[in-house]
Amino acid sequence: MHCAFVFDSEILDCLRNREDRRVEFIWHAVHELALELGKWGGRLHVLAGRARDLVPALARELEADAVYANHDYEPDAVGRDAAVALSLAQQGSVLQTCKDQVIFEKDEILSRAGTPFTVFTPYKRAWLARLDPFFCKAYPVEKYRDAIAPGESPPMPTLGQIGFKPTNLKQMKLPTGMTGARQMFQDFLGRMDSYHERRNFPAVRGVSYLSVHLRFGTISIRELVRAAASIPGPGAQAWLSELVWREFYFAILHHFPHVTRHAFRRGYDALRFPNSKAFFTAWCEGRTGYPLVDAAMRQLNQTGYMHNRLRMVAASFLVKDLHVDWRWGERYFAERLNDFDLAANNGGWQWSASTGCDAQPWFRIFNPVTQSRNFDPDGRFIRMYVPELAHADSKSIHEPWTMTAMEQQAAGVTIGKEYPFPIVDHAAARARTLEIYKAAGEP
Repeated sequence: MHCAFVFDSEILDCLRNREDRRVEFIWHAVHELALELGKWGGRLHVLAGRARDLVPALARELEADAVYANHDYEPDAVGRDAAVALSLAQQGSVLQTCKDQVIFEKDEILSRAGTPFTVFTPYKRAWLARLDPFFCKAYPVEKYRDAIAPGESPPMPTLGQIGFKPTNLKQMKLPTGMTGARQMFQDFLGRMDSYHERRNFPAVRGVSYLSVHLRFGTISIRELVRAAASIPGPGAQAWLSELVWREFYFAILHHFPHVTRHAFRRGYDALRFPNSKAFFTAWCEGRTGYPLVDAAMRQLNQTGYMHNRLRMVAASFLVKDLHVDWRWGERYFAERLNDFDLAANNGGWQWSASTGCDAQPWFRIFNPVTQSRNFDPDGRFIRMYVPELAHADSKSIHEPWTMTAMEQQAAGVTIGKEYPFPIVDHAAARARTLEIYKAAGEP
């Protein structure tokens, strides 16, 4: 048995930024995997190029009867796997795939009528009702140890050889690989009890920060669900619910692949947004004049991470205050998020834009100032990423345009100069949003 990993150029060539933290994160994870296999006396073939070409070629070179891989649910990946399966069949081999990145997949959770769920709560009830220890068991690997082909792993291609440059990943001190995931999970286990109380506050260490590890497979969903389901209390249950949300969006992507280009509720394709490029650019660069939104976008740009509460705030603001199509923001997050996952990113954006399944009602619109006061009451998070407002008091920091000239002088900032005035008036923008959705027929 030979182990292989492909840096797929069909994916990497789509990345415009050659300093991509995700690629570097994966590189470190694969490097650690090669070292771990080496401890077992095995080797890892690390290739770079088109997976649909390289996998059949490697199977032919090794005279392999079968290639084993995990299921992928993204439309492009499904097409790639179908092409690999066809190529393998033509040379007398087969592609065998299995479930790995979710507890339940495809048709495993359906309604009593045999149809996909499109509302989260009944999906969650059905999901939890079916969960038992069997589905949380680790996949057996020990018995395959002796089957791994012995030998030393050939040198891995460097980041440069696959066309990428080092990023600020090390400076961010984001632990990578399996050992990094283990370290972060152990840290979170000590905080899980308070997850439900702390998870909405970006300046507080309340969430697990494991999403990037879950995304790239350096920790198992089975281990996480097993832990969450076995720990009593509202903290663990709230976190388990978030893991179920992740699977809900995988199910939506599988059953309704049109969501990658269209609104889940197709009637919302009729929404007509002005799509101001100037507004979109200001949002991307974190200079909208709304401190919490700007802090969130600057955090994303600097680190590749954004707190889940802030993802909702930033997304709502782009669509329902700046009136920019949700797909613009979805693409921007896809380029920037370390933990970008098509299903979760698409589901989150459609939730915020009210175009998705079980989404935020179209007439409910986040007030960015209220969100700021509620979830960053002292302005701690804002001060981290909007240093222009570092000396504003805890009241004014949420709406700095209300400061008098004397207050601005005391805070060392001039609104309209060092920090912008609000790009839009929220009340007026909200009224315009209602008009836009009503014009689409309120699907």
